[in-house]
Amino acid sequence: MEEVSLRRDLLEGILAYSREAHPKEAILLLRGWVEGGSIRIEEVVIPPLATHGLGFSDFNPYALPFDPSIIGLFHTHPSGIAEPSAEDLNHFYGIVMVIAAYPYRSEGDVKAFDAAGRELRLEVAD
Repeated sequence: MEEVSLRRDLLEGILAYSREAHPKEAILLLRGWVEGGSIRIEEVVIPPLATHGLGFSDFNPYALPFDPSIIGLFHTHPSGIAEPSAEDLNHFYGIVMVIAAYPYRSEGDVKAFDAAGRELRLEVAD
């Protein structure tokens, strides 16, 4: 996969959720599908029993129902650095990880990564 796409309204909702959770880390599940070489994110879901803490966020994957439309995770980095940590990569879930960094104001604060930590192109559609 080389590209991740999502709608602008979904991105704005994710950024608003991130600002509301700050200074704690926020976490969301990403729903969507793979189309050609592109990952399409269509919806976000708050994971059951999610924990939002200072410097971490978590959820119990065993509390999730079977849902093949969940393709990855979104979480925030209140530090302002939108790069996956070793901890992020060791707990990778699905096929894509999207990270938003403080101040969570625009698509410039958001990056997408694959399981190896390689940055994927993020396409925001109006």
